[in-house]
Amino acid sequence: MTDDTQQQDRSATATISVIIPTKNGAATLRELLAALRIQTRRPDEILVIDSASDDDSVAVAEAYGAIVHRIGADDFDHGATRSLGAKMTHGEVLVYFTQDVLPADRAVIENLVAPLLRHKDVAMSYGRQLPAFGADELAAHLRCFNYPPEPAIREFADREQLGLAAIFASNSCAAYRRSMLAETGFFPDGLIFGEDTWVAGRLLMCGYKIAYAADAAVYHSHNQSRQDEFRRYFDIGVLHETENWLLTTYGGAGGRGIRYIKSGIISLGGRRSYSALAEFMVRVALKWVGYQMGRRFRLLPRSVAIRLSLNRNWWSRRAID
Repeated sequence: MTDDTQQQDRSATATISVIIPTKNGAATLRELLAALRIQTRRPDEILVIDSASDDDSVAVAEAYGAIVHRIGADDFDHGATRSLGAKMTHGEVLVYFTQDVLPADRAVIENLVAPLLRHKDVAMSYGRQLPAFGADELAAHLRCFNYPPEPAIREFADREQLGLAAIFASNSCAAYRRSMLAETGFFPDGLIFGEDTWVAGRLLMCGYKIAYAADAAVYHSHNQSRQDEFRRYFDIGVLHETENWLLTTYGGAGGRGIRYIKSGIISLGGRRSYSALAEFMVRVALKWVGYQMGRRFRLLPRSVAIRLSLNRNWWSRRAID
């Protein structure tokens, strides 16, 4: 029996649960669920956790046979909601998607779970994100930089070379071995966001590995405004300040940041997209300022911090030390 055949056999026997948090995502959710129906490895169950959508998200999910669990809009939490999904499902492998991804082919689930089934010490895998249709030059460059075509497996020792990039991951398209995720207590409650990075860090500390499954590709990107770029990096700064162990354990992302800037200059400049290059540099500055302010959020009045944040509900749900 060949390795490929053995892999297919293991994929067929492992039970898989798909979990999708939703909020007013009917249009993209319909495409995602339709794509899941034609996967070479179809999930054993699909759970949609809907946060008080006022569009057709629930109806779309039910029409495609998904189990739907409703929660209040204020009850959504990036970590707790995904943990709830894990506890409400039964699969040995938990696959998470966001509502706005679109599988690039029929083998996304099969390829995404393959590293978990092939390697006993891989606890998490995440897929490649390609620029969505209509992505602008900046959004496309970010996806190409963060999600290269080469697969990789990372372990705790890689932090010495990679720094914080060792725990880069995304729950927009990710799979976990349930038993190993349970060892971390599933996802943490109360994070401003970044539950995927948090869990990746814990899993590596437990001695497990993380796989980047480059052949499990989805279309997913956002053409963000300058304001949203700033706010996102403000929130990253808040995450790193409130969960400072991420930095003390894995170090910073300075080297990766410099490589990102260089790649943008080479890519956009090489195409003579000078207006895009100028905008790229403006946004690099905004991201840096946003991040630095996020790291110092305790010095700001709460009302100001809320206005600077992308995840505004978080500030009203948690008392900040």
